[in-house]
Amino acid sequence: MPVAASARTRRPARWRDPAGWSLRTRIVTIMIALLAVLGLVVGGTAELYLYTSLHKTIDNELRDMSNRVRYPSGGKGPSPNKTTHFGNGKPPGGSLKDSVIMTVETDGSVTGGIVRFPASGSDDNKFDDLSDAAKTAMKDEVVPDGEAADVDLGGELSEYRVMAKTQSDGRIQYIGISLKNVNSTLLQVAAFTGCVIAGSLLIAGWGGALIVRRTLQPLDRVAATATRVSELKLDAGEVRLAQRVPEADTDPRTEVGQVGAALNRMLDHVGNALEARHASETQVRQFVADASHELRTPLAAIRGYAELSRRSRQVVPDEIAHMLTRVESEAKRMTALVEDLLLLARLDAGRPLAQDPVDLTMLAVDAISDAHAAGPGHYWQLDLPDEPVSVIGDGARLHQVLANLLANARTHTPEGSTVTVKVGSVPNAAVIQVIDDGPGIPPDLVARIFERFARGDSSRSRAAGSTGLGLSIVHAVVTSHRGKVGVQSQPGRTVFTVMLPVGPPPIVPIAEQQPQMLHPVA
Repeated sequence: MPVAASARTRRPARWRDPAGWSLRTRIVTIMIALLAVLGLVVGGTAELYLYTSLHKTIDNELRDMSNRVRYPSGGKGPSPNKTTHFGNGKPPGGSLKDSVIMTVETDGSVTGGIVRFPASGSDDNKFDDLSDAAKTAMKDEVVPDGEAADVDLGGELSEYRVMAKTQSDGRIQYIGISLKNVNSTLLQVAAFTGCVIAGSLLIAGWGGALIVRRTLQPLDRVAATATRVSELKLDAGEVRLAQRVPEADTDPRTEVGQVGAALNRMLDHVGNALEARHASETQVRQFVADASHELRTPLAAIRGYAELSRRSRQVVPDEIAHMLTRVESEAKRMTALVEDLLLLARLDAGRPLAQDPVDLTMLAVDAISDAHAAGPGHYWQLDLPDEPVSVIGDGARLHQVLANLLANARTHTPEGSTVTVKVGSVPNAAVIQVIDDGPGIPPDLVARIFERFARGDSSRSRAAGSTGLGLSIVHAVVTSHRGKVGVQSQPGRTVFTVMLPVGPPPIVPIAEQQPQMLHPVA
């Protein structure tokens, strides 16, 4: 549940940050944004043009109506038969329904109002009174003999286009036409334009995503090639880097083709470097194997002559005897080093191991017995399961793995330390753990503890010499058995975990992740 919660909290942040978007998403988003801006510009321009055109039409109607109201007989001068000051209380001829005609007399009185047609169908028009707020709004917002202005008369009248003219006798005549139809038309056009723009963006987004997806397919193939290369094991052994970007995706005339061609050139260089590295490693392994093999004979001769000289019946001075003893001791140490190097060279060369049933529980019993004899100052414990744990492998080499781990614990912990060997099993793997309560391994050494000649002299006590190859042999042997080995260490507790497959397929968990997977020591 916490993982799901954290994922839910991270996802919105990722979508809010364009840096985490894919290239496909960015291109489609930018395209839609540009189309949206273009649509808004075109729609806004059309709406503004329509607004201006409709208002010009209204202004022309206002002028015509003003002329008809002032000169109802034909618009060319005052008519002797019609009044223009609405003394009879009725709108003049030529008035539009729901229009506003208001005259401010010279004495400040107001006549006129809203033009209404009677319900009976008579030709006679009538006025409805304007509110005081509407009269005040027209007086305040419309300049006489100036441009027409939009005035909100309030209530159900809403917005009007009003023009004011000063008559020859000093009266001011206000004439207005409702903008209800104009505003309705503008709103309908804006809504229709918005719907068209939204629909166009949806179609453009869908089509753009499809086009971008197809366009970026060569880039996907390049990425797939790089992914396959990244999954190859390149750190050791012979590597055949056969993965390449298809020829169709290496056209230098296109950006993706340039990337594909550059990746192919890089893979060629990397492949050549790996081949050179493998050839060099092969030469070094062959040299180590040959040198180790050739050194075994003279070392055996040195040890033999040293031992023979000590058994001579002639009296040997004490100083010479001590020197011969040291020669024999160092010869033994050098022989062990040569044997270790020869074993590592053979394992690196892929020398096949024996494939026999091996009882790990009996292997642990024998190894503990040997360790007890070699280090009587330590406390040696066994923690075995009720049933035997067996694997298929090389018994001699697996015994050497356990012996090296116990020797490592004996060498790098002080006397009186407790060393425990646990044997157990987990799904698909058999487990051996060697646990000690010594001072632990320095953190900077843990990452390279299984490298050759790795030592931690500064922090762990050393009762005897060490070649620094013991744990390297452990790693090499376990790896040759398709297993895994790991270590976790802190002051007072160091755990080496060996995991070996019990059968095909070799699905073995990571050794460092489960140091406490076995039952605890009683």
